[in-house]
Amino acid sequence: MPESEGEAVAELAKRRGFFFGAAGAYGGVGGFYTYGPQGAALKRSVEDAWRERFAVQEGNLEIDGPTIMPEPVFEASGHLDGFDDMIVECPACGESHRADHLIEDSTGIEEAESLPIDEVEALIAKHDLACPNCGTSLKGEAVEEFNLMFETTIGPGSSTPGYLRPETAQGIFVEFPRLKEYARNRLPFGVTQIGRAYRNEISPRKSLVRTREFTQAELEQFVDPETDEPDLSSVADIEARLYPATEQVDDDGEVIETTIGEAVEEGVIGNAWIGYYLGIAYEWYESIGVDMDRFRYRQHLAGERAHYAADCWDAEVEVDGEWIETTGFAYRSDYDLSNHAAGSDDDFTVFRQYDEPKTVEKAVVDPDMSVLGPEFGSAAADVADALQELAERDPAAFDGEEVTVEAGDSEYSVPTDVANFRVEEQTESGEHITPHVVEPSFGVDRTVYTLVAHAMHEDVVDGEERTYLDLSPTVAPTDVGVFPLVSNVDYLTERAEEIAAELRAAGFSVVHDDSGSIGRRYRRQDEVGTPFCVTVDRDGLEGDGPDSVTVRERDSAAQARVPVDDLASVLLDLRAGTRTFDDVLAEYDTVETGAEA
Repeated sequence: MPESEGEAVAELAKRRGFFFGAAGAYGGVGGFYTYGPQGAALKRSVEDAWRERFAVQEGNLEIDGPTIMPEPVFEASGHLDGFDDMIVECPACGESHRADHLIEDSTGIEEAESLPIDEVEALIAKHDLACPNCGTSLKGEAVEEFNLMFETTIGPGSSTPGYLRPETAQGIFVEFPRLKEYARNRLPFGVTQIGRAYRNEISPRKSLVRTREFTQAELEQFVDPETDEPDLSSVADIEARLYPATEQVDDDGEVIETTIGEAVEEGVIGNAWIGYYLGIAYEWYESIGVDMDRFRYRQHLAGERAHYAADCWDAEVEVDGEWIETTGFAYRSDYDLSNHAAGSDDDFTVFRQYDEPKTVEKAVVDPDMSVLGPEFGSAAADVADALQELAERDPAAFDGEEVTVEAGDSEYSVPTDVANFRVEEQTESGEHITPHVVEPSFGVDRTVYTLVAHAMHEDVVDGEERTYLDLSPTVAPTDVGVFPLVSNVDYLTERAEEIAAELRAAGFSVVHDDSGSIGRRYRRQDEVGTPFCVTVDRDGLEGDGPDSVTVRERDSAAQARVPVDDLASVLLDLRAGTRTFDDVLAEYDTVETGAEA
């Protein structure tokens, strides 16, 4: 029997077809999972629910970019130099481990990834941490940085180096010059993407929690930092559990309960856009069935936060006594767009129109190319561009008789009179700005894992123990199961098949099952989270009135007899949440549940 919640989730997931380790016929490979029929449907429902809320309802764009990108993209983004985790290798068995996880698993220290390497080495020595694989002490072993990206080559021959994307975000940022045109060059606008990402994790673990291939749902909200503010009125009154950085470093610190509006107003949440998306996400998580008593927002500590990020929060859920990050919310400033502008030849700015034209003084140069050409040859145009950049950045540099600029890898000196520097008045109708980025980044796989864990319950129905998943009808893999009461009566089976076909035509996902007793069929559907089951019996077909069936609600096991003509509309209302099962019981005849045998 499973000993922990995590083990129970893994056992049920494998047995009922939610998810399981990939390539089992060849011994498996760590960090890769296959979604079975139930899991694939649940994952798709989560993605559809996310798309509806964060793309459709917010009026955002959606793209689907490639999972492999050329090396220059990740040079500009900083991933080649800084996308690292801390690794320590066992001197005996050669197994590699993520050093910060060893510390977190064996001590009371949290968020060890924010610590510098020398402190991590000291903690391993202090606690005499051992290799989980063979038990050899890791004291004194070097902790090193390990880049998490998967490298590949693009094309044959000498090829072009490339990488599997470690996040979907860069695929949005590099396409900004075109995407801004689709948004009519008007801020704010958002771009979403749902897709696979890849990280060569040192120590994949905890099922879907830390894998090497995973699905992200990301939104990049592009804003003008000086003029764009979100409308907080729709989320201001949402009450949430927050764990600010100040509370985390306080010995007596604790999670605080407050509203989003109050947290933004009091500076607990340092950015209004972050506050807005914390509120939107809170309602979304609640709507898909996350247990909000096991949910919190935790602010990044200083050592965790990227140097360009003004404020970062994680949505965390509790599973098996541990807090797991499911979403990161970051204010990324103009870091990404500025880096890609510097690393490419494209324009990553948006034109901001002034309310009224402005007359400004502007430093300009008009270099004498008849002098620069013979003097600098093919570098002359680059020297001219460098002179203009210097004039805009440091006009005082032209006060002397000569000015020096850098172009390429060389320095060039130009007489000031050849540069033709001057300050002139110009009328401007606007200016080009580099937008800032607000990013909610959701882990789809971790959300699926959370939903299964939080939905799993055990109870007793008609004297028999059962396990069931109380998944929300909005994400459940199957909408309804349709069964004949007994499988050896042809006309019951045929009518059940007809009703199943009619419900599929009405847009429901339906499973038809006539194997085993009706009670066993109910249990199978309970265990995969099917919210409603329809049973065709003699009483419903042989009476004088119109055909009727019993509709069974999963969580309570209560049943009501509903006319077949009303069935689709009743199930539609139940799935949409516009009608409760208590409403159905009040409107139609209740059926005794003792027949679950």
